[in-house]
Amino acid sequence: MDTAIVTGATRGIGFSIAKALLQAGGRVMITGRSQDGVDKALSQLAAFADDSTCLAGKAVDVRDRAAVEGMVADTVTRFGSLTTLINNAGVGAFSEVEQTSDEDWHRVIDTNLTGVFYCSRAAIPVLKAAGRGWIINIASLAGRNYFANGAAYCASKAALVAFSEAMMIEVRHDGIRVSVVMPGSVATDFMGPSGSRPDESWKLTGDDVAEVVMDLLRHPARSLPSKVEIRPARTK
Repeated sequence: MDTAIVTGATRGIGFSIAKALLQAGGRVMITGRSQDGVDKALSQLAAFADDSTCLAGKAVDVRDRAAVEGMVADTVTRFGSLTTLINNAGVGAFSEVEQTSDEDWHRVIDTNLTGVFYCSRAAIPVLKAAGRGWIINIASLAGRNYFANGAAYCASKAALVAFSEAMMIEVRHDGIRVSVVMPGSVATDFMGPSGSRPDESWKLTGDDVAEVVMDLLRHPARSLPSKVEIRPARTK
């Protein structure tokens, strides 16, 4: 298994993806918005790593271009390579357009879309030099199934799908495969602590989404599943 960066990996889908990569023998750099969160995730993920040299983490706000570029450089320095970028970091703000603040709009768009742009742009030269690699962007079915009070979030995910597919066309001949994964309802703390919500046993788990990512990484070099939708088998 190769070397991966997983953004937004301190909990939820990102944590599950980092865990699966480590269990497969990979080397992983995780990111989160706070150092405390990163440190906590590192202590939990250590149980799944072959040894301490396989795992590292940094507090990185993906909206910060310089921080993103430093994170990519640090990953290459620490592990000697980078072959996989999982753009998972994301936030939501849910309100009617009339009530949506400038701050919430920019926080969602800049994290869910601009952050992916910064991370991808920084990683592409490294992946090109290696002659191969994966960029997997975690979007959402909200990128095509829109809903009230979710204009900022839906717009960010719809744009992320378009961004991913355009980038895929640009870099496929450099040996870089790009895929966008669009989960439906997932039982994570994204919408608040699980204890404060109704039964979610019908929803996907972070591990379900991680399995899709691992399946993509196992595809032969001639194969490029460029967009994957995953939803619960049943609704509530």
